[in-house]
Amino acid sequence: MKKVLALVILLFAILLGILLAQNYLKNNSFNFGKTSTATIDDHKFKLNVARSAEEKEVGLSEMKELPEDQGMLFIFDKPDYYSFWMKNMKFPIDIIFINGDTIVTINENLKPPTDNQNASIFQPKSPANYVLEINAGLSSKYGLEEGDKVKIEGL
Repeated sequence: MKKVLALVILLFAILLGILLAQNYLKNNSFNFGKTSTATIDDHKFKLNVARSAEEKEVGLSEMKELPEDQGMLFIFDKPDYYSFWMKNMKFPIDIIFINGDTIVTINENLKPPTDNQNASIFQPKSPANYVLEINAGLSSKYGLEEGDKVKIEGL
């Protein structure tokens, strides 16, 4: 009887591990002690990182709000004029385009569209390989400007 109970517990633990692993691979929701951050002018943002095409397409659109100390970082292989829109967004944001370690463009206080069919498209003034989305107004509140240096850690 003890062997059967031990086997059932072991199988349960394995199934739980598989479910947690699938959730991590699908949502990348566990950090396992590693946190990615972006620091601009002594202001540090904890990052949710979008690497895959699906993660980049969804972005922050599934979130109802974003804590002030957090943001989403989109990573691209090479600098280019990547386009962003706010389809299905539920709250306003600032979009910061970064090339290497320098801010090249800041689009501030972007409000979600009332009609997703006519959502505005935002691009940088010059090529960028990172895009950081933070809560609307924080760029202005923290005095962030084009040309500011960005330190990205934990990728």
